Amino acid sequence: MQTHNLGYPRIGSQRELKKACEQYWAGKLTLQQLSQAGSSIRLRNWLLQKEAGIDLVPCNDFSYYDQVLDTSLMVGAIPVRYHNLMQDRQLPHLDLLFAMARGYQKDGYDITAMEMTKWFDTNYHYIVPEFTANQQFTLFNSKPVNEFLEARQNGIPAKPVLLGPVSYLLLGKEKEGGFHRLELIKKLLPVYMEVLGKLEQAGAYYVQLDEPCLSLNLTDAERRVFSKTYEEIKNKLPNLQIILASYFECYGENLPTVLKLPVQVLHLDLVRCSGQLDDILATGFVHGRTILSLGVVDGRNIWKSNFEHALALIKKATAKIGEQRVWIAPSCSLLHVPCDLDLETNEKVLTPEIKQWLAFAKQKIDEVVILKQLAAGENREAVNATLKENIAANQNRKTSALIHNSVVKARVAAITDADAKRLNPFSVRKLKQHKALHLPLFPTTTIGSFPQTVEVRSWRAKWKKGDLTDVQYDELIAKETEKAIHWQEDIDIDVLVHGEFERNDMVEYFGEQLDGFAFSKNGWVQSYGSRCVKPPIIYGDVSRPEPMTVRWTSYAQSLTKRPVKGMLTGPVTILQWSFVRNDQPRSETCTQIALAIREEVADLEKAGINIIQIDEPAIREGLPLRKENRQEYLNWAVKAFSISASCVKDETQIHTHMCYSEFNDIIQNIADMDADVITIECSRSQMELLDAFAEFKYPNEIGPGVYDIHSPRVPSKNEMIRLMEKAKAVIPADQLWVNPDCGLKTRGWDETKAALLEMVNAARHLRQQVPVNV
Repeated sequence: MQTHNLGYPRIGSQRELKKACEQYWAGKLTLQQLSQAGSSIRLRNWLLQKEAGIDLVPCNDFSYYDQVLDTSLMVGAIPVRYHNLMQDRQLPHLDLLFAMARGYQKDGYDITAMEMTKWFDTNYHYIVPEFTANQQFTLFNSKPVNEFLEARQNGIPAKPVLLGPVSYLLLGKEKEGGFHRLELIKKLLPVYMEVLGKLEQAGAYYVQLDEPCLSLNLTDAERRVFSKTYEEIKNKLPNLQIILASYFECYGENLPTVLKLPVQVLHLDLVRCSGQLDDILATGFVHGRTILSLGVVDGRNIWKSNFEHALALIKKATAKIGEQRVWIAPSCSLLHVPCDLDLETNEKVLTPEIKQWLAFAKQKIDEVVILKQLAAGENREAVNATLKENIAANQNRKTSALIHNSVVKARVAAITDADAKRLNPFSVRKLKQHKALHLPLFPTTTIGSFPQTVEVRSWRAKWKKGDLTDVQYDELIAKETEKAIHWQEDIDIDVLVHGEFERNDMVEYFGEQLDGFAFSKNGWVQSYGSRCVKPPIIYGDVSRPEPMTVRWTSYAQSLTKRPVKGMLTGPVTILQWSFVRNDQPRSETCTQIALAIREEVADLEKAGINIIQIDEPAIREGLPLRKENRQEYLNWAVKAFSISASCVKDETQIHTHMCYSEFNDIIQNIADMDADVITIECSRSQMELLDAFAEFKYPNEIGPGVYDIHSPRVPSKNEMIRLMEKAKAVIPADQLWVNPDCGLKTRGWDETKAALLEMVNAARHLRQQVPVNV
């Protein structure tokens, strides 16, 4: 019985990678210094896992930005628009990687970034590969081989990890018609063979190929591609031992195909789908030689493992196929959890009672090793004591008085269908809202936040340390809010925002004011690139003790006659972007949050706020991976949003915002949410995402993003006009808003001001082109 890990957080326990990348982008670090920072993080991660007792330690799980983008660079899938950078500028590979991820706007170049979207049902974002019909692949970058050699030189029992070739193609996008991206497998596979061959020559015995698309509903044709691909790998490299890893769901109807693949180790996510173990053990698999990797430690959530439950699964497997054919692992890469619970030393932030229920990445590595020792009967005295502690901590959590609130449960039970419906249909509300708000055609707005400068963040830090009094801090926030309001008026934005200078994060800020939430000091996880978030921990029933946003929104509205949006995070997004309790259905927790947001919406309306935005960027992200499970989720998710939004009068305009998502398969459900205005990220996809709304004839108003806030480049007025012309070709002009893709928190003021001025000028131009009677 062996232990292995699928991947480890790459950001560093103190966000060292984020800080190093951002300093490099700002010109404060050299490329060599950035590379040294990466090397230090890799070595620390490897040594931690080796010293904990992991038998096979992953390498090439590290990335300066994104593992899918790394794969694109490896196989030379570099879009044509970057070729001049390669030829004329001869950018180092890492700079080219950053240009593909963030865009490039200097030295006379103005190149847009590649599209970004969610990694399955997580809050991690990957850079979407771009393919053309005549796409060529070549070994452009040897990062997997280099990092394997680096690990070996440091005495690490390393196991290279690569995104599998079939999932890589499926996760990409055709940039022209007339072909399907899976047809490119014949061109791609030789490059993978070359990389795998180099790894074998370098001394690799096991290589982990991640094929997470095997957890999706696949067609027969797609399954045949998997079969042919892995047969070819086995034929060309018969001595290389392949670990096939999928996660986040069951293999489902793909299981018969998977069980026939010529791989040496098959990984199962038994946290998300424990039932698949019985399915496999009931087949002829038990008579074979393939090893089962049992993912029994949750790689997606921060709760301490239930050792009794995990051991029962392990013993079930060993009883059927023997210990030699069983490995122990986390369910998926630990990329999705924070680094180290030992760093949480402030008992006022995270109480000892709650802390004892938790495990971060470092602790989960220990859990994997302990479970192996328990199952194999090793180190019995020490591990039996650990087992008793684990049982006691899990029992304490079940019985803790912190968990349950009878008042909250009664409120959820009392919800009726009427609580999730607006008073009148949108056709009626629209007329009343237009009369009340007096907005022009193509109204302009932003998505919520303005730049959180070093100065603004320093105020918050000083305030939390007690170096600023409440009065001093409030005065600073008030002045910054006033400046933002007046600047928006000066450039003629139609619907203003207060800037959210008082907020640390769009989920954490609300969680800090809701009962049932706990927080960490260093519980950071990567969202994309250098963007890290610190998800709250929902441990108990959720309620709202008092108003959360009314004060600053009302203050901002008092400074202007233009409408100021109330800015809220929706219940589904708060759920998805938190570490959620696993002792009750997620739908129950989401409904509790919806009631808390509903109270806030009602209070904002009473305070005279006529436009309220309830952001739901994660609603698509929460969609179950398997189609047969989706409708149940969509029913309760849409209802939760509707509960939060449906307590207002017709004249009050409800907005929502959604991040990078594919909307085609849920467009009816988005319509069922019945937000008066939806803003969506569209600029990187060049408005392709609007096609779903156009084909559906979406009746409500839409703000397609014209400004990619995830890139530092400033788009021109003409570029924005071109995007809006594309939108206007498929959506009636009187339904369109003009806005950035997302909030501007991570951007600098100079680029923000320049881009928004271009956006306002673009809207003016659009109004001049439309007949007056429209």
